[in-house]
Amino acid sequence: MLLLQQMLVLFIYMMLGFFLARKGVLDERAGKTFSWMVVNVANPALIILPTINKETTLSPEQIWEALKLAVIMYVALIVIAKVITMFMRTSMEKNLYQMMMIFNNIAFMGFPIVAAAYGPDALLYSALFTLPFCMLIYTYGIVLITANGEKQEKLKLRSIFNIGVIAVIFALAMLFIKPDMPEFVITATKGVSNLTGPLSMMVIGISLAGMKLKDVFCDKTLWLFSFVKLLVIPIIGTLIVIRLLDNDLLCHVCMVMLGTPVASMVVMLAQTYDADSELMSRGVALTTILSVITIPMVSFIVF
Repeated sequence: MLLLQQMLVLFIYMMLGFFLARKGVLDERAGKTFSWMVVNVANPALIILPTINKETTLSPEQIWEALKLAVIMYVALIVIAKVITMFMRTSMEKNLYQMMMIFNNIAFMGFPIVAAAYGPDALLYSALFTLPFCMLIYTYGIVLITANGEKQEKLKLRSIFNIGVIAVIFALAMLFIKPDMPEFVITATKGVSNLTGPLSMMVIGISLAGMKLKDVFCDKTLWLFSFVKLLVIPIIGTLIVIRLLDNDLLCHVCMVMLGTPVASMVVMLAQTYDADSELMSRGVALTTILSVITIPMVSFIVF
């Protein structure tokens, strides 16, 4: 019930962004500003907060267990994506759907859900999933999206070690060092971290306002893809994890990580490398809307 309530709260934030954009109060520029604030300010604060206010109780063994699970999850998603897209007509279509299958919106949707529904330990668990995510999307993701195109770019280490990865590394350092932070620093960090949920979902709402929803809801292939991505994979994947791990909290976090919609980052990469960003945008939009229902549904089924 708590998870459903949190999803409804996030949905309200998303609809607020949608209606304000449709009314002309917020525009694409505002969306980009909010997005920058989430990525570079609010999300890092959310990741760091549990370790500087000493709310988290995770041991090094539990952190290592979560990191191993995150790596295994992404390896499994790469294999599953290849198998599921085998029968698609063109290699570029295969690659784009693989991108959408592998990379979930763990930061913009996953973090707010986990933080509100499961607490600080779960948030640190979910932050660990950003390490393989960031390393893969700027390596394997770029390989997929440029495989049949002319636009190529050399890998930049700066892209992999971005603010999200740095925040996770800093949080882990704080966890082991256990410094006594001044109360005003903790209060300020908490205040900034509270912006993550509202701003991230308003960004998604602003993005949806710029699309023709008829195009989003009339793509049969995307509906089938969404069914597999949002229901089949999270249900089967979480049931397997439950059988293998004796860690209920980590199992819940894994369920959310698998159940979140397509990452908005794939749209940005598609635009950068002249791929079909319209298809990616429709995928992000449809899976985001459906995930408000499917994430609580998956939780109800597996737990």
